[in-house]
Order: sequence, then C-alpha cells, then structure tokens
Amino acid sequence: MITSLNNEQIKNIIQLNQKTKARRKQGLFVAEGRKMFGEAPRDWISRVYVTESLTKDEDLMAKVQEVPYEIVADVVFRQMSDTQTPQGILTVLKKPSYHMEDIIQKEAPFLMVLEDLQDPGNAGTIFRTAEGAGVDGILLTRTCVDVTNPKVIRSTMGSVYRMPFLYVEDVVSLREKFQEKHIRTYAAHLKGKNFYDGEDYRGGTAFFIGNEGNGLTETAASAADCLIKIPMCGRVESLNAAMAAGILMYEAARQRRN
Repeated sequence: MITSLNNEQIKNIIQLNQKTKARRKQGLFVAEGRKMFGEAPRDWISRVYVTESLTKDEDLMAKVQEVPYEIVADVVFRQMSDTQTPQGILTVLKKPSYHMEDIIQKEAPFLMVLEDLQDPGNAGTIFRTAEGAGVDGILLTRTCVDVTNPKVIRSTMGSVYRMPFLYVEDVVSLREKFQEKHIRTYAAHLKGKNFYDGEDYRGGTAFFIGNEGNGLTETAASAADCLIKIPMCGRVESLNAAMAAGILMYEAARQRRN
C-alpha cells in the first residue's frame, strides 16, 4: 500500500493531472471515479489506484484485480485527486491514437470541427452530445483545450472512450480531404444567410464550431461551404458553444434517422 505523498507514482499522477506537457510526453491521462473506471477499455488501462477504504467493496475489487493496481492510503488519495470529493478510485490510461481515415472512413461521415475551443466543460459536453447524436468523430485545432485535461475527461462522462478525435493544424487544412470524401461543411456563424434547419445534412457533413468568446475566425468561416445560423429571440446574440453544437448535431441526427 502506498502511504507517502513522496512516492514517485503519486507525484507523477499529480503531474499528469496538472500539466498538459506531462500527459503528452508520457501518452497518459487520468480519469477519476467508478463510472470512468467501469467503462474504460481494458487495453487502455495502465494502472488503477484505489483507496484503502474501498478495498472492502468486493464487487469493485474483483474488477480492479483484473488490471494492474495499487492500494493507496485515503489521506494520500485525497492529495492526488483532482476533485473536491474523490470517489476513491483513479485510473491512469494510455491516450488513444486515431488517424484521419479512422474518422472519415464511413459513407457520408458526420463530423464536428472545433476551432480554438477553450472551456473544458464545453469540450467535454460536445463529446458526450456527439456520441448521443451519432457523430463519427471530432477534429480539434491545436489551439483547442487538451482533451485529456481532467475537467474535459469528467465532462465527457465516458464518451471520450468511444468518440474518435484528432488534432489538426487548422480548419483550412481540412478542405482538400473533405472535398475528396464529399463532405459538405457548415459554419455556425452570426452572418449565416440560412437557418440551420433549412439545410440537408444527410450526406457527408461537418459542422464548424468556434471559440466561446470570438466565434470562428474569418479564415475558418470562409473555408466553409455554407454559413448557417440558429434563430434567436430577444436580445441574445449567440449561444453557448456546446449548446449550439448540440442543436446542430441533433438536427443532423434527426434528418439521418428519418
């Protein structure tokens, strides 16, 4: 049992929680809680850490013992945890590696493209909503928040395990590949001439979603085949990025389902 904060494994987990550089260098990330452990692909798991008090849970420990694990003193676990109310189980996982062909291989791919999205909660919510709406993959520009940020991971509620994602240089760099696959691109933009529900998303479709405060850059917007907007009442000018993304995804899902 690990009883000291000076243990090298514990110090490394704290680094993984706090620093993007450490996660990238090691190809690892951290997911806390029972749900995140229970849904984790077993071949992704590097090691699991369980508090001493949780070892009394026979059902949980039967699953934990199937993978490499360590028991940690409760006081130490509280320090290595990134949450205010730790659930007593933490999983260190290998970061998945996807390629563009993995994401666009289907007939009529359905994609989300995120440009400079910064809020971890928004990013995680988009991942979760994308899984629910049947999206095939998410592409993020390199200026976006790190998907393996602990706050993003928590917000995905496990969808990060099932939603392929890939970082790209910028939105414009995708144009040629999208054209090859006959993927039509739509930018959520205040200057959109058409409302989002007036377009046909049954073919290859990619939605561009921009930064929370500034929206899409003009370069990204001009790279889209079509600018679309969501009608709004009152004095509201724009919606939360995750909310707007959800509306677009579920309209596409509705059309494809029908």
